[in-house]
Amino acid sequence: MKKYNWLLFFVGALILSSILLYVLHYLIFRDVNHIFIYMIGDIAFLPIEVLLVTLIIHRLLNMQERRSKMNKLNMVIGAFFSKVGTRLLTYLSDCDPDLESIRKDLIVSKEWGDPEFTRINELLKAYDYGVDMEKVDLEGVREFLTGNMNFMIRLLENPVLLEHEYFTELLWAVFHLTEELNNREDMKSLPDTDIEHLSGDVKRAYGLLVREWLFYMKHLKDRYPYLFSLAMRMNPFDQEASVIIK
Repeated sequence: MKKYNWLLFFVGALILSSILLYVLHYLIFRDVNHIFIYMIGDIAFLPIEVLLVTLIIHRLLNMQERRSKMNKLNMVIGAFFSKVGTRLLTYLSDCDPDLESIRKDLIVSKEWGDPEFTRINELLKAYDYGVDMEKVDLEGVREFLTGNMNFMIRLLENPVLLEHEYFTELLWAVFHLTEELNNREDMKSLPDTDIEHLSGDVKRAYGLLVREWLFYMKHLKDRYPYLFSLAMRMNPFDQEASVIIK
């Protein structure tokens, strides 16, 4: 209510100021025709002014603000993959029995353009993201994720994540997997039904990791070639990848 009272006061003050200035103009020049000529001219220009301010300038400012937010968001995504995502993706992909069918398509190179990224994105939508649970070290995964829990919580608290629902979905999937694992004491004596349940959680996190990783690679290639170079030398799908430049 106080906010609206202040707004009404501000609007009233502006209108009163305008009236007083017109009165002052009349007292000085005693020319009503001149006042109305300029008043009508100003009113006639008002729609164009609204067009310039709201539809053009305001939109340009919004675009600039959104671009700035997306850059900050991609910095958060980069921190996630640097600390957690790349290692987790490397491990889970090694447990994927069908990875060889798409491995070569995920070897991103500097020659890639929008058509290549679009094609691979469509290819991944139809991929099953299977994980052989017999190869997954659940205790090791639990230890790794639990050790990075505080880091991921700080990421989730970042307000820029509101601009990227897919990455937020990925974080929640990893959080859920961590919570599921933390609530099981003995990973070696789990029944097959529970293993199957955990398989769904692992598969969800794995699929979202691959999707976000591809989007992030496209961002690095378009905006930060030097970061893209390092990311490709750490490509979790490239068996010959090496940070050392040979």
